[in-house]
Amino acid sequence: MNDAQQTTRPLARRLHRTAGLVVALATTGALCGGTAVAAPADQARTAGEAAGARVPSDPMAAVAQMQPSWNLGNTLDALPDETSWGNPLTTKATFDGLKAQGFRSVRIPVSWYPHQSTTAPYTIDPVWMKRVKQVVDLALEDGLYVEINVHHDSWQWIKYMSTDHDNIMARFNSTWQQIATTFKDEPRALLMESINEPQFDNATDAQKTQYLRELNTSFHSIVRNSGGRNKDRLLVLPSEETNNAQHWLDDLSTTINSLHDRNLVATVHYYSWYPFSVNIADGTSYDATAQKDLTEGFARVHDTLVAKGVPVYLGEYGLLTSPYSGVVERGEMLKYFEHVNYEARRNGMTSAVWDAFNDFLNRSTMQWQVPEMKALIQSSWRTRSGTASTDNLFVPKSGPIAAQTITLNRNGLWFTGLWQGDRPLIPYVDYTVNGDQLTLTADALTRLAGDRAAGVNATLEVRYSDGVPWKLFVRSYDKPAMSDATGTTAGLTVPTRFNGALMANVQSTYADGTAAGPASWTTYQSFDNFGPDYGADTTTLKADFLASLKDGVPVTLTFRFWTGDTVTYHVTKSGTTVTGTAS
Repeated sequence: MNDAQQTTRPLARRLHRTAGLVVALATTGALCGGTAVAAPADQARTAGEAAGARVPSDPMAAVAQMQPSWNLGNTLDALPDETSWGNPLTTKATFDGLKAQGFRSVRIPVSWYPHQSTTAPYTIDPVWMKRVKQVVDLALEDGLYVEINVHHDSWQWIKYMSTDHDNIMARFNSTWQQIATTFKDEPRALLMESINEPQFDNATDAQKTQYLRELNTSFHSIVRNSGGRNKDRLLVLPSEETNNAQHWLDDLSTTINSLHDRNLVATVHYYSWYPFSVNIADGTSYDATAQKDLTEGFARVHDTLVAKGVPVYLGEYGLLTSPYSGVVERGEMLKYFEHVNYEARRNGMTSAVWDAFNDFLNRSTMQWQVPEMKALIQSSWRTRSGTASTDNLFVPKSGPIAAQTITLNRNGLWFTGLWQGDRPLIPYVDYTVNGDQLTLTADALTRLAGDRAAGVNATLEVRYSDGVPWKLFVRSYDKPAMSDATGTTAGLTVPTRFNGALMANVQSTYADGTAAGPASWTTYQSFDNFGPDYGADTTTLKADFLASLKDGVPVTLTFRFWTGDTVTYHVTKSGTTVTGTAS
């Protein structure tokens, strides 16, 4: 992530990604193949190689065998130390658990600069180098493929090439000389990535192309000439910012072709269409625009690289918000994760999920945080899952309940039934299906709603011929209401009676209709700025949003809910005091 673009995210949560239109891909399990090739008899073998993955000589087959992949995020790349961003120390149990969950490879991002001299010869602390090697060997010994890189160094010092070119090249070369020497005898199951999400300040596109080509080419030369297994190790080269824009892919393709080395892998990252990824600019749903961004981006990567025999590693994919933060609605999030894995697999790329703070796997137990996410992602490694236009059926708290129709997204499957637990609902009595339109009858919804207590009254499953069932939540609701509140620019907590409704997004304007908030280009502010707490019945307006408001100028907030309801609220900042008034 480009730090400057994500000023509303906590530091440790945001440093690992490039905002917006970046893509991270790699060859999928559907393409796995190739013949395992033993190391030469005279080649020194580490413990990791003796017990680890057997790597095909064909690079495309080797990268295919890496599917599926996982990132040990915010760990060895954390600043300044391994546990600084809240993750536990990595142990053998980490990789035992990872392998047990079906992963075949792990990307281990490493930030070197906090443990390195800032002057020549730019020596890396041997204690840190030893720790990185220990973690790498633990993963290799479990039979996993491993990728290491130069991670947050990209935005800490490498990005200043336009003003300090020679010193930065010297430091980059020294860094990789030390890494390559330390790891030269590791098995070929260890991959090396030149630099994470390369970016260059105050540089034109032409200069960015030049700088990245210099870095990638120098990295390639240093590793290849360092001896040991580095002579034929798979080396991973990124596009500018690991972006899937065509001109950056073309530049990467040109660099790869110029090196005349079959053992090269391309990498890109993907965090979805930016408005959807952070729920800004009315990007609430995984709609046609967000889907097109994915399909067209992955197609460009395929046509530019994969189709020409260059394996591609989707080194990071996810969203720019925590998957369980509520910023992106649950069902819309699940549609995205299903689709990104399918498109990666269809376009011949291996996908590595970004996992920063137990977003997916609990680092203490190495168990998935949310079983339904586990099922969906694991299923997507081999097949598609069907979804629907929504995962919520809202029914009024009082009065008659009408029939409701949703659209089935079959994704090439066929509908097999609608279930509540272990009981199938009855066709033509409880529901009807007409093409892709599933209609639940008024009688069925009335029964499922029960006493209509606010919130979820029943959970249904739309079942398809393969993949993971799609859950539908029958929710009773009444119109939400907000109350007056007083706070400071550190945060304003607004009493909110949600009454079973779920907040979708927030529009924020001054009296003249212009945007109020950190994002001046849209009136729909990032949902990161607002914190609905359904258990506490509060909504918190966060510090970054409040700090951006004009002093003494009233702001109108329009809170929009998935039920279709809106609630208008007024906020005024005066110095460090903030007052909120309900309409």
